[in-house]
Amino acid sequence: MTEAEVRERLVQWGRLLFGRNFTVGSSGNISVRLEDGFLVTPTNSCLGLLDSTKLSKLDPEWRHVSGDKPTKELPLHRAFYEGRPQTQAVVHLHSTFATALSCLADTDPADAIPPITPYMVMRVGRVPVLPYTVPGSPDVAPLVRAVAPDHAAVLLANHGPVVAGLSLDAAVFTAEELEETAKLVVLTRGLNVRHLDAHQIAALDASFKLR
Repeated sequence: MTEAEVRERLVQWGRLLFGRNFTVGSSGNISVRLEDGFLVTPTNSCLGLLDSTKLSKLDPEWRHVSGDKPTKELPLHRAFYEGRPQTQAVVHLHSTFATALSCLADTDPADAIPPITPYMVMRVGRVPVLPYTVPGSPDVAPLVRAVAPDHAAVLLANHGPVVAGLSLDAAVFTAEELEETAKLVVLTRGLNVRHLDAHQIAALDASFKLR
């Protein structure tokens, strides 16, 4: 895929995510790895109104080379690429139900979303909750790097979800699966929920080669 095609794809996904209310106003940000650096959504930009010609381009050392000023969340994105070298795209949203779980004091910090569907296990895996940091702070970077080798998705406490993928499409699909499963978790809180057991998870692993 050429850089021009990647730019258009990023704009399309931004519009879709905004249209699904997975982010509002100027919240949320997306990055994609290129052969010669990275494309990142600009600071204070609306994902529903992105301009492919104004996306921020950074070189391999994360220096801004063209386009509008990049999102303040660069430390978050960079940490995923560094901690998880196979990462080709990172999506950070403020989607309602995943963000709700990030705010609940009794959410398991080691695994915010229990294995209630096979697709959660297959596409997302375990989702740790990282301690709260000020949005845009470099303090988030070591927290992400510490878990990124083993986790493709995290929740930032009182902030929202972040997902890394092997492609932009894969990152978006995982972010969508995470949000929809978080919705199920919130809707079924207090009910007698049947979780997938260790045998069922192992069968998924055998069939789909999970991480």
